Amino acid sequence: MTTTSQNRQTTSRTHSWVPPTVPAEVAELSGLEFLERLVDGRIAPPPITGTLGFRMTRVERGLAVFVGETGEHLYNPLGSVHGGYLATLLDSALGCAVMSELPVGRAYTTVQLNVNMVRPVFAGTGPLRCEGRTLHVGRTVATAQAQVVGEEDGKLYAHATTTCAVFPMR
Repeated sequence: MTTTSQNRQTTSRTHSWVPPTVPAEVAELSGLEFLERLVDGRIAPPPITGTLGFRMTRVERGLAVFVGETGEHLYNPLGSVHGGYLATLLDSALGCAVMSELPVGRAYTTVQLNVNMVRPVFAGTGPLRCEGRTLHVGRTVATAQAQVVGEEDGKLYAHATTTCAVFPMR
């Protein structure tokens, strides 16, 4: 919706989400099984994906792929997509890549995220594809790397690495 007030145009964006819940069966699923259920819709996506406009499109052992849409609603004060959007997209792909290798009863959390942005993203950049791949998944520590590439232009926009703590699920 667009409105005009005091010579300023205002645009709004709304979205809906399913309230976040962790299904009881998550304790009986491997990380990959859980993520496969997210991708195929048997488990509702986390609300942040609707808020920021991205989704996981593919998952396999050691790999998580997300696609994000760009738009003005993601702009910083200088007129380009805020770096926090790219960091969140990267963190999501990195964490899910790690999760895809975890056995039943194990969980993870990000303890370090290193993001490098190599070119600005604008509303007209088009869809962004983010692929996260594991480098190492051990009993207590996991590492992964990811890249954000424009689906239409094939250009690299950002890349990142992560270190995650791996621990027993409660």
